[in-house]
Formats: sequence, C-alpha cells, structure tokens
Amino acid sequence: MAEKPSEEPRPESAAPPDDAWEQFLRDSEAGVPASAPKEPSARARMVTERLRALDEAQAVAAGRKGRRFGRSRPVAPARPEGWRTGPAWREMDGRASRRRTVWSVVGVLTAAALAVVAVNPSAALSWLPGGLGGGGADASGASASGVDASGVEASSLAPETARPTGAPGEAEGIPTRERPFTGSPAARWEAGADAIRLPRAKAVNGVPAARIEEALRGTKEFLAAANLDPAVLKGGEPVKALALVDPLEADYLAGLRAAVRRPTEDNDPVSAFTRFDLEKVDLVGDVRVRGRMTLAPDTAAEGRALITADYTFVYGVARAGGDEATRVIVRRVLQVAAVDPSRYQGTEGRLWIRDLASEIGNDDCREGDGLINPSFFSDLLSASPQAGETRDPYDRSTSVSREDECGVVSRT
Repeated sequence: MAEKPSEEPRPESAAPPDDAWEQFLRDSEAGVPASAPKEPSARARMVTERLRALDEAQAVAAGRKGRRFGRSRPVAPARPEGWRTGPAWREMDGRASRRRTVWSVVGVLTAAALAVVAVNPSAALSWLPGGLGGGGADASGASASGVDASGVEASSLAPETARPTGAPGEAEGIPTRERPFTGSPAARWEAGADAIRLPRAKAVNGVPAARIEEALRGTKEFLAAANLDPAVLKGGEPVKALALVDPLEADYLAGLRAAVRRPTEDNDPVSAFTRFDLEKVDLVGDVRVRGRMTLAPDTAAEGRALITADYTFVYGVARAGGDEATRVIVRRVLQVAAVDPSRYQGTEGRLWIRDLASEIGNDDCREGDGLINPSFFSDLLSASPQAGETRDPYDRSTSVSREDECGVVSRT
C-alpha cells in the first residue's frame, strides 16, 4: 500500500516580545506625516481600547491547553467487488477521505489592528462598515489591488511549477466590494479554471497515455465543478462534480450526496465543495486560483498512476447588501488514481478519488451547516477570540493539515 504523503510540522505562532513591539510602534510613529492627527479622537480611543482588550483575551486563549476541532471526519471509500482484475483491490482502499481544517478570522490581526489605530486612527476607522479602504503599493509599484500607481494592471504571477519555498509577502490595502483582492497576494493570481493547468499526458507505470489524459481532464473538471461553479458557490447541489465520481465508489459517493442533502458535524459538504449562504454574503469579483497538478507512478503496484492536484481558491465576499468586504481562502489537495484498464476495472470517464483534504481560511467553525460562514473585520469588535494555532492561509510551502481542527488565520 502506498504511503500517505509526508506531513511537515508547522511551528506554533508566538506573540512578539515586548521590546520588539515597542520598537515597532516607535518606528511606525516616526513614519507618520506631520499632517496626521497627534491625538486620536474619542471614537478612535474607544476602538483602540476594544482592540487592546481583544488582544489580551487572545493571549489568554492562546495559553489554554487543547484545541477546538472542526467539523469533518474521514469518510471511508467504497470497496467494490470486481475492481480487482490484477493486484488485490484492497491496495486501492483506505485512502479516499474528506478532511477539513477550519481557520476562523475572529481574534486575528488584533495586534496589527491596534498598531494601526494607535498610529493612524483615521485609516483604522475606514475599515469599519461604511468606511473606505485604500490600496497600497509594494516596493515594485504594483499595488495589492493588482493595479500600479499609474493605474495600469499589474501582470499576473507566472504559473506555479513546484512547491513554493515560503509564504507570499505581505500586501497593503483593505478589501472593498469593488476591489475585494486589495491587500491580498491573490491580487496577482490568475482567475477561474484557466489557472488549473494540466501536465503533459504520458504513459506512466503501465497506464496508457490516453487513460492518463482522461484522468487529468477529469481532475480539472472536478476541481472546477466543486469550487468554481456559480450554482455550487451559491449553495446549490454540486451535480457536475458528483457525476464525475466513479459509481464503483458507491459508499464514498453516497457519503458525498448525504453531506450535501443533510449536512452534519461528521459529514459536511464544504469538506469537498465550496458553498456560501447568499442570505448573509454576496460573492464579489472573480475567483482567484493558484496551484499545480502533478503526475507520478503509484509505487505500490504496476498499472497505477497518481494525479495530485494542490490548489488554493480565494473568494471575495461582502456582507449581503453592505459594503464591508473580506476574503475566504480554500485550499484543496485532491488525489486521483488512474489505472490500466486491462488490469483494473473502473467506469470510463469517471474518477476514482483516492484522497481529498481541505483547509478553509476564514470560516467561523459553525458545525454541520453545510456552508462556509466568513467573518468580517468589524466582527472583532463584538466577538471573543478563538483558541487554536495561527496559520497563514496563503502559505503553500507546507503540506495540508491532516487534523480536524479549528484555529485562526494570520490574514485574509
């Protein structure tokens, strides 16, 4: 049996030391223009005190033992009789699952927000409902909104061809309904299904090139149907995606369908499909996509190849009928088995899903509702910080978490 992908340890986040924090504030204050207000208004002081309280509460929560756990649990794949015409079919079993790590935004960025309020109250207050957010430019002159200082669209990043060596750099600016990707690395990512590129189809480990090409195309179709289909994003049933799963995976397919129709804590459809509640949020802008698809032999046996698709999808969302905007970051790692039809049985044109793991950044960790529920910056003013590990949802340099957990994101 093929081994599971290796897991890379993720360092636990730690608060900056007091001297580093004080130096940060001194440096920030030194950069304030003379025209900036010297003393914050009463409203700014109120926001500052609230954020300071949240920061202290977060520190207390971070010191607690244990973690809050998310909703999804592994779901076993089907064990179809007749799959075997070569090596034992059990070697194909035990891999397919839906694991989902949930990262909320409540309590995140509190320290950074406190610094901004202290240094520039007017800018901080512009983040609140009814305020106007601006986009900042990086050192290259290309702003996080994807537009440089002269108003010219910045070029997209080159396609990802290997695992990045680290997280993307920070970007300045606050998202708005009109420009939801301002302040996000995704401002320079490609949009839509065109960003999902296929490797060259070739014979691998006894699997004919034609079967490899069929599986590659099916993998892309599944990702698009599960994460880009407008009907699915609006909370609809993922009909196209479900139709791509091999009916020989009967138990697995039944579990997916049950999750969509009757979501539960143990079987939530957002583990596999991106869905929002349009009574609460509006989808704004396109969907930004970055990742790669790879092809490799299954070293456990002849006649099998493995396709691994690792993609991050970034969605701009705004409060339904409101101006405040934020983002949701969903990373999916999908593994599909392509087999030699002379050795293994399978349904032509359908996918045998070996594994599906997900990480969702900016979901409030509600259990079993079947939808992603993002939080907005203003929610920090009334919500309690959540305990759990802090992670950067844009960091594609590490392996996807294999834990069912709930933590916080470092940015959205």
